Formats: sequence, C-alpha cells, structure tokens
Amino acid sequence: MLRNTKIVATLGPACSDAETLQRMLAAGVDVVRLNFSHGAASDHVERARLVRQCAQRLGREVAIMADLQGPKIRIGRFADGRAELIPEQPFVLDAECELGDATRVGLDYKELPRDVAPGAVLLLDDGVIRLDVESVDGPRIHTRIVMGGILSNNKGINRMGGGLTAPALTAKDMEDVKTAALIDADFLAVSFPKNKEDMYMARQLLRAAGGHALLVAKIERAEAITFLDEIIEASDGIMVARGDLAVEVGNASVPGLQKRMLKLARERNKLTITATQMMESMIHAPVPTRAEVSDVANAVLDGTDAVMLSAETAAGKYPVETVATMAQVCVEAEKSDTVALDRDFLDRTFTRVDQSIAMATLFTAFHLKVKAIASLTDSGSTALWMSRHNCGCPIYALTPRVQTQRKMALYRNVRPLFLEQSGNRDSVLIAAEELLVARGQVKDGDVIVLTVGEPIGKAGGTNTMKIVRVGEHRS
Repeated sequence: MLRNTKIVATLGPACSDAETLQRMLAAGVDVVRLNFSHGAASDHVERARLVRQCAQRLGREVAIMADLQGPKIRIGRFADGRAELIPEQPFVLDAECELGDATRVGLDYKELPRDVAPGAVLLLDDGVIRLDVESVDGPRIHTRIVMGGILSNNKGINRMGGGLTAPALTAKDMEDVKTAALIDADFLAVSFPKNKEDMYMARQLLRAAGGHALLVAKIERAEAITFLDEIIEASDGIMVARGDLAVEVGNASVPGLQKRMLKLARERNKLTITATQMMESMIHAPVPTRAEVSDVANAVLDGTDAVMLSAETAAGKYPVETVATMAQVCVEAEKSDTVALDRDFLDRTFTRVDQSIAMATLFTAFHLKVKAIASLTDSGSTALWMSRHNCGCPIYALTPRVQTQRKMALYRNVRPLFLEQSGNRDSVLIAAEELLVARGQVKDGDVIVLTVGEPIGKAGGTNTMKIVRVGEHRS
C-alpha cells in the first residue's frame, strides 16, 4: 500500500510501551512527536531511545519531532479543583489569587492584566468559556461571564483576535531545546511564534546546542497570520495548529486559512503538517466519525505533507487502530488527487542547477509514465523540491546519511532509503537500481529516472538526470 501523505503521531501514556509503539510504527507512523509540555527531560531522552529501538527492530528509520511547550497562558487552580461559572455573573482573573472559587481564579500568566483592556474578550478552555473584560484593576481583571460552564484547573486562555505579549520561547523552552539537540531530534516544533524573529532565535539556540533539526513553526496565534510570509521564510516548515488558532480567529475562519497556509508553504518549498482533532472521537471510539474522515481527506487533497495525531495516540484507547485508519483514509484520498504538473510549471523560473534537474526529472517522469524516480541525495534538497509537485510517480530518495533519511520521512511522496555511496557514479547508479529491485519497488524492464550529482557526496550538487531501463546493465 503506497501512501504519499505522512503520519505524525504523539507519544504518551497510551503508547509508551515498546509493543504498542512498535505496532503503531508498523501501522504507518512516519514521525513520532514528543510533547515537551509533559514530562521531564529524562523522560524525553528515554522515549527517544525507545523510538529508535522500535524502528530498528522494524528495519526502518522513523523521525522524531520535539514539540516545545511555549508560554503557559493559563489560569491557576481552584480550591475544589473546579468551579461552575454562571452566565451574566461577574468573575475575576486575579494574578495574586492562590486558590480560586466560583467568583475568581488565579493566573499562571501573570502579565495578562497588562495585555487586556475593557472591551477585550477572553476565551478559556479552548473557547468553551467566554469572558468579557469590564475593567482592569492592577493585578485583577474584572469580567462578565458570557458563556459559562465547568472550569477546571490550569485551563488555557486566549484573547479573541490575539494580542497577548507572551514570548514564544520561555526559559523552559530554552532548556528543552538543549534536550532536543541531545536526543538528536529531526524536527523542532516552535509553539506560538509571532514573527520571523522568534524562529531566528529558536534556530540560533538549537545550533548553539549542537542540534541539526529542521524548524517547524506552529501557526496558532492571530498575529502569526499577519506575518505568515516571513514566518514561513524563516522556517523549514509550518504546522497548521488549528486548536489555539481557531479560538483566536474563530472556527469558521480556519478552513480557508488552512488552505492558504498549505498553498503558501508548498510554493516556497517548505514542509507542512495539519494538526488538531483530526480523529478526536477515536480517543474513545474504535472508528472515526465521517466528518473526521472528510477532514483528513481534505487536508490530503490540500497538499499537506503530513497529518498529525495528538491525544488520539498519546492518551486514546485505540492508538494503533487510529494510525491504521488514518493511513487508509490518506490512501483513498490520494486516489482523487489530480496531477496537473504542466500547469504547476507555468510562470516558474529556476536559477539553481540542482533545482532545474529536479523539475526536469518530474516533467520527464510524468510524460514518460516511468515506474519510479530515484534521487541520490546528500542533503535531501532535490527530493524536497520534487515532492512539492504531484507527478503521479513515487520518489525514492537514496542517501548515505541517516540524518537526511530521517528528515525526508516527512516529505510527501518521498520514500527515503539508506544507500552507501562510493565515489564512482556508475557503480552508485547500479547500486541504486539494485536496491529498488531487491525491495520489490521495480523489476527488470521498468523505466526509471535517476538523479545524481558529481562529485558524489557534495550537498546541493545534483547536476545529472539519467533515464534507464532496469536490468539493462546486467544484460
């Protein structure tokens, strides 16, 4: 079953044992997400070791994504663990309150009183509770409850329309970046970036810690939409994080924003992940709703590189079944994915030799209807460029670097394989062909397109495309 769209799954209590994790990887997980909002650094080190161990047993490479917590914009705790908020009643958010009740609650985010003014709308617990700000008195925000309900400890706070000044990278995040480098994470997801400077800082911290992960900007603030172009340029990829984003901009705005973000990122040769509640019902049920199936399928048709599971695998009852179901939905959706390669190339210019070779390879593969593309790559750039377009042909990216192989696990329609490469071009091309034959991807007589760079092993050096019929060198 060839699947082009990749699956990111979150590790948590429901799947932290070796048996369940291995079954999840076998069911189709390409990238494992470690959520740094939970657990200590030692927990993440151990979980990363477990991921590598389980992947090795399956004879494959699986990427690891370290997801930073970001600022804790949350309320404090209640004396009874929870309180019922009644509509039309007053309610105070008090930065100096220790334990709350039905009239007030403390704040983990002590700066909130500085960020709001009368007329602001605060949304708590993913928008379930709505408070209208009436006045601000020092550390206390006096509000009127518009939408009430049960509010429990440490629930999140959003301001409708955005505008909270909390920095994207907290002191905890800066320490967690060091942990991400220690475990050799392949991707680093940055929570709540507001602008390109947040991404520049994250990259500098990561490089200073010795990490080489690709940076993924989680688009979940209203401000991030304003600076979307510069955030995309400063990142290696984006995550459409629809939970907090929906609370700040409104649920109805998210589908259109999702399509816009995926399109912009792909046009700029960046990676894309679509996340949040994709199969939420499978936390408790063995099958998804039809709406969830359509949601995943539409993300696939929008061109996302990957779809992501959060609580569904981290805390759900059916983590393995959820992955298998998502994989099946992706495969079925891809059958409807249109190939419009010639149209994609209109008004496009290529200034780099390796990018020109990548585009020529796609054009050739599409029009010759070849069996496969085999890209010999050191950095993965050629495979990334080819993966931005649908040519209706599988791309096998062959690299001598395990680090590159893992990063390419997130590229849509790219199947990364490890291949030792000597300095002789012809022997490397033969080895690539034989690897694909040995794995059952092609057979004698099939036509494939190969790309390679000379001198071999130089990053960004792809300068040759070759069309071959499999098995001819043995005849």
